[in-house]
This record gives sequence, structure tokens and C-alpha cells, in this order.
Amino acid sequence: GGPSVSVSRLGAELARNGVTVGLWAPDGSAMTSTLVKKETGLLPLAGNLKRVVRSFRPDIVHDNGIWLPHHHSLARLAAHYNLPRMVSIRGMLEPWALAHKRVKKKLAWLAYQKRDLNRAAALHATADSEAEAIANLGLLPKVMVLPNGVDIPAVAASHSRAPNQPRTALFLSRLHPKKGLDRLIDAWNAARPRGWRLRIHGPGAAGYCDEMARRIARAGLERQVSLEGPVYGAAKTQAFISADAFLLPSHSENFGIVVAEALAHGVPVLTTTATPWQILESESCGWRVSPTSAAIARGLTAVVATSDETRKAMGLRGRALVKRQFAWPAIASTMRATYQSIVEQSRVMA
Repeated sequence: GGPSVSVSRLGAELARNGVTVGLWAPDGSAMTSTLVKKETGLLPLAGNLKRVVRSFRPDIVHDNGIWLPHHHSLARLAAHYNLPRMVSIRGMLEPWALAHKRVKKKLAWLAYQKRDLNRAAALHATADSEAEAIANLGLLPKVMVLPNGVDIPAVAASHSRAPNQPRTALFLSRLHPKKGLDRLIDAWNAARPRGWRLRIHGPGAAGYCDEMARRIARAGLERQVSLEGPVYGAAKTQAFISADAFLLPSHSENFGIVVAEALAHGVPVLTTTATPWQILESESCGWRVSPTSAAIARGLTAVVATSDETRKAMGLRGRALVKRQFAWPAIASTMRATYQSIVEQSRVMA
């Protein structure tokens, strides 16, 4: 999920747009990922970053994320070889993210991170709220706002249920404190929605997963709430298709691509005001509540009180929204035009 999907899919669409794309990951996963198709123009890269940059000889470098050593190395390499560099912040300058491991990030900010970002040709945010958080830090480069794209599945959720058949709420994301799963479990315990079950899918650290399992057991929710591990490919698609509502109770999201994925499958979404999904309400395809257990419980009550027919209509509106605004070809075309503008400007300034 997350950047591993969106970066790979952007690379594939750019390749179809006539751009030669080299895709590198610090753990070498670009060479083995099933998302990186061996198609003309999309080249998985591996090995020492300096050698990769020297051999691939890009016109522009697009760095995804900050803080880690390879991001700092790439900033130095781009400066050394006079390469324009775009940086996608990926939510890592959101207030919640900055507060997480605050001391380490403050030291890194002062030592190199602020300087590295100020040397970028442009910064990329996936929503206006993220761009605002970046602007509040007083960084110099222009901030471009462009959402992630999403694939449009051929099949949407059917929402065909017999009256006595349980309805399904789906949580599908990393199992991480940022995602608010603890508050969701507490909210489910408070709301106790009759005739509904909550299926929780996603990878996470063993300790955190065990903690959530204990939380479910303490609340006596084992018959309603299940931790089912990560799902990929066809199994992930089936999880969406089988869902009557999707839940993402995050404390912070720069985009939340899983929200777009749920909508693309025709599933209405309940998320929080800490995510940039105001459009759920304006397009009547979901609900937004404060990121607190009490507010999430009230949101669950609203989801359950909504009829099957209304939820299905909400899901179809969400699917139409994704087709209009988040289809990959349009996103990649805009990104290509941005690259071209940055490259041309850097050549004028050289």
C-alpha cells in the first residue's frame, strides 16, 4: 500500500506517456515488486545510489519521502551533478508526523533536512491541507498539489445482502498508531452495531497487532471484530467488494490512497477530519468525524442507520468521483508536464 503502490503506478503511467523511468528503492524491492511491470520505459534499478544516478543519467530526480539517509544522499547527489530534484513529502511534515519521534526529527531538521528541502526545485503535496502544512514551515521551493492516482476496478461492491446477513465494515491499512485503530475498536465497543462485523486487514509490527488483539478481547468483541492480516491482489479486491462500508479513523493523512481505492470499488467511506477528504461530504459518498473514539462511535451509528440502498448510491457516487478526478492517465500527464517545466527552467538557470 501507500507509496509502494502509488510511486510504482505513477512510474508505469509515465512510461506509457513516453517517459523513461528508473525506479529505485533502498531495499532493492523495485527489482522484485510485482507492481513494477517489465514494460518499455519502466526500468527497475538496484545497487549503490551514486552508481545508479551516474549510470542512469536522469534529467530530473523525483524523491519520495524525507528523513531517511538515502533521501539525504540523493539530495547531495542531485546537487553534485546539477540535477533538478522534486520531493514528494508523503505526509512526513504533517503536525502528527512531526510530533512522532519529535526530538530525532528536530535534530535532523536542523542538521540537514531543511537545507535539503530548500535545495529542491519543487515540492509535491497530495492535498491542499498538506501544502498548507509545508508552507507553514517557511520552505523556499514552490509546492505543487497533485493527488495520487488510483486504478478503477472493473467490478464494484454489490451490497446485495439478505436481511439477516451480517453487514461488513472494513479497515484496510497499516496497523500503526497513526491509523487510529485503537480508537476504532473503542468506538465499536461503544456503538455495538447490531448485525455488523468489523474486518481488520493490514500488516503491522507484532507487538502492536498483539496489543490490538488484547484490546478486542478485553471488550469482548471477538465475535464481531476480527484481525485477519494483510491481503494483496485478488484477496484485497475481494475484501473491498465484500464490504458495506470502509473505515479509516486516522490521526493524520496527507492523502489516504486507501480511501480512493474504497471509493473506486463503490464502497462509502467513514474517515476523520484529520484526512483531506472533505469531498466525501460535498459529493455525498461518505462521512467525516473528529478523530476521537466518541465521534467515531457516532459516525458508526450513522453508517449503520443508513439503508443498504442509500449506502449503495453513496458508493456509486464515490466511484464516479474517482473516475473523474483520480484516474492515473490524467495524473501522470500532469506530472510529466511538471517535470518538463522544471527541467526547462533548470537548463535556463544553468
